[in-house]
Amino acid sequence: MKSNKTLLTILLVISLLFNCTSKAQIYPDTNWSRAENSSTNGWDDTKSSIFTRYLIDSTNITGLVIVHKGQIILEYGDIEENSYIASCRKSILAMLFGKYVENGTIKLNKTLEELNINDVSELLPIEKKATIKDIISAKSGVYLNGSNGGDFRRYAPERGSVNPGTHWLYSNWDFNVAGYIFEQETNCSIYDEIESQLAIPLKMQDWDKSLQRKSGNYEISKFPAYHMWFSTRDMARIGLLMLRKGKWNDKQIIPETWVNEIITERTSYEEAQKSVPLLKSDGLDLGYGYMWWLVENTNDYRLKNAYSAQGALGQNITIYPEIDVVLAFKTKSDYRRRNSIQTQMNIMKKVVEIYNPN
Repeated sequence: MKSNKTLLTILLVISLLFNCTSKAQIYPDTNWSRAENSSTNGWDDTKSSIFTRYLIDSTNITGLVIVHKGQIILEYGDIEENSYIASCRKSILAMLFGKYVENGTIKLNKTLEELNINDVSELLPIEKKATIKDIISAKSGVYLNGSNGGDFRRYAPERGSVNPGTHWLYSNWDFNVAGYIFEQETNCSIYDEIESQLAIPLKMQDWDKSLQRKSGNYEISKFPAYHMWFSTRDMARIGLLMLRKGKWNDKQIIPETWVNEIITERTSYEEAQKSVPLLKSDGLDLGYGYMWWLVENTNDYRLKNAYSAQGALGQNITIYPEIDVVLAFKTKSDYRRRNSIQTQMNIMKKVVEIYNPN
C-alpha cells in the first residue's frame, strides 16, 4: 500500500513538472528559434504556401514574419534590413511612456497650458486645455498642421469648435507633440529610451541608433516627427513584448498595467469611421487606444482582441492574443514599393486563416 502511494506521488510530481515545462513561454535569445513542424501546431502547410504566393503576386511586402508561441513559423523576404517604419513609431512611443507614467514623472492629466506648449501658430485658449491623455488618444482638439504630412487632418473640424477629449482625429500634430512632451517631461531622448527600454533588454539583432532621426518643416510646426528604422524581426520582438503584457523572460520591461491601458478602447470603430470616412472599407473595423489600433466588430475568435501598430506604405505589427501570434511586416520605401491600407488589412486577415488548431 505504501509503495503504491509512493508511486502515485512520483507520478503526480512528474505530471506537474511536465505541465509547467509545457506551459513555459518561449522568448528569442540572440537569434529567433524556428518551429520544427508548424503543421502539428495548427498551421496548414498548403494554406501557408498559398499565403506566400499571395505575398509574391499581390503585394509589395519586402519582409514578413509570423511568430507563434515565441517561435517563427513563417518568414518571407528580407527580415534583417533596417528601414523606415512610418507611423509604427507612434505605437512604440506609447510603450515608452509606461515606465514614466507609473513612477509619476509623466502625469497624463497635465494640460498643454501647464506644459507651456505653444507652436508657430498660437494655440487657442480652448486648445490649451488639452491633456497629455488627450494627445496620446488623438483627441486633443488642436487642428494645426503637423511638421510632416501623412495624417487625416483634411477631415478636421474648425479650430476651436470641439472640446479636447471629445473628438478623435488621426493628426500628426498630436503625435509629434506627444514625442516632444515625452522628452520634455523625462529629460530623455526618445532614441536613447528605445535603446535602453527595448533594444538592449529584448536583444534586438539589427537595432542601429545612428539611423534614427527627426525631421519636419519647422516653419509650419516646431514639433518634428521622431522617425524610426527597424528590421522586421526586431519589430516582431516588440510585438512579442506586447503579447506577453510587457514581460520578457523573467523581467517586466513595460508595466503590465500600462500595456493594458494602451490597448483599452479610447475611440470605437464607429467613432473613427465617422471622423474619417476613409476608414470605412471591406477590411477590418479599427478602433483606437493610446496610439495603437484595435481590431473590433469581428466574429472570428482568432481576431478577437487583436491590435496593431500601422504605418504608411505597408508597415505593421499585429498582435493576436487569442491564438498567441505576432505578425510583423514591412515595405522598404527606398525600393519605391508601397502597399495600400486595404492590402494591409487583407494580410492581417489572411494570416489567421492559415491557423486552424485541432
